[in-house]
Amino acid sequence: MSLAMTTMTNGNGNGNNTSNQMNTRPDDIRNRIIGAEDSREGDSKTCGNILVVLSWIVVILTMPFSLFVCFKVVQEYERAVIFRLGRLLSGGAKGPGIFFILPCIDCYARVDLRTRTYDVPPQEVLTKDSVTVSVDAVVYYRVNNATISIANVENAHHSTRLLAQTTLRNTMGTRPLHEILSERETISGNMQISLDEATDTWGIKVERVEIKDVRLPVQLQRAMAAEAEAAREARAKVIAAEGEQKASRALREASEVIGDSPAALQLRYLQTLNTISAEKNSTIVFPLPIDMLTYFMKAKEMSS
Repeated sequence: MSLAMTTMTNGNGNGNNTSNQMNTRPDDIRNRIIGAEDSREGDSKTCGNILVVLSWIVVILTMPFSLFVCFKVVQEYERAVIFRLGRLLSGGAKGPGIFFILPCIDCYARVDLRTRTYDVPPQEVLTKDSVTVSVDAVVYYRVNNATISIANVENAHHSTRLLAQTTLRNTMGTRPLHEILSERETISGNMQISLDEATDTWGIKVERVEIKDVRLPVQLQRAMAAEAEAAREARAKVIAAEGEQKASRALREASEVIGDSPAALQLRYLQTLNTISAEKNSTIVFPLPIDMLTYFMKAKEMSS
């Protein structure tokens, strides 16, 4: 099995002389997993072969009872990592289905490949703008390589959970409060990429990270609520002032139209009477003709 490589080329497309190759995993780790049986030499290899032969003899002599010990079954969502004389068996993880082990010299570990959910406990974080917040998240991950998850780390699940807590604190500590509240999806994506790269050598694939809640101190909540209320009141006053301005302009235009046509003023007078009679039926209205008032005004001018 060859090492996983990543090639980087320059813009002219010639990758022969200018390409840089980077191993996604350290060589010693990969060789320790894949070439587990290739490094045995001399007496160690001979002793191992002798023990394998003796184990086969025991299996044959104790048939059919030995079949109950040698044959194992793993589920569709499981894999079995087999160690023979303390070394990884070639061929990688076994399963799903039936596999065979030799008694006394083989041992195996079951690995569950299903997606697991880890509820990150609330973390007290000091943001970039010196505000203390409590943040919790949910991490969805699964075992991507059963062999690596057993051989490279003592407890892959526990290590992933601890790393998720520290990654959450480090990510939140580099951002101001307004970004944490408004850019949760971006922060979750960055955390997922960071966790996936860090746990790749453990055989873990981080599928998704979601920020559940951001808890603010009570005093800060009250201050933000007062600020928001003041902003809303300021906007309401501006809107009311603009409405008064538009209404005054409309009234001025209406007065100009009514001044040009006396009949329009009379119609407006009749409309006002109709409105009063519809809303307050107990009110008695005595209409006074406008022409009569005009007559008295003219008589006053002539006498003066």
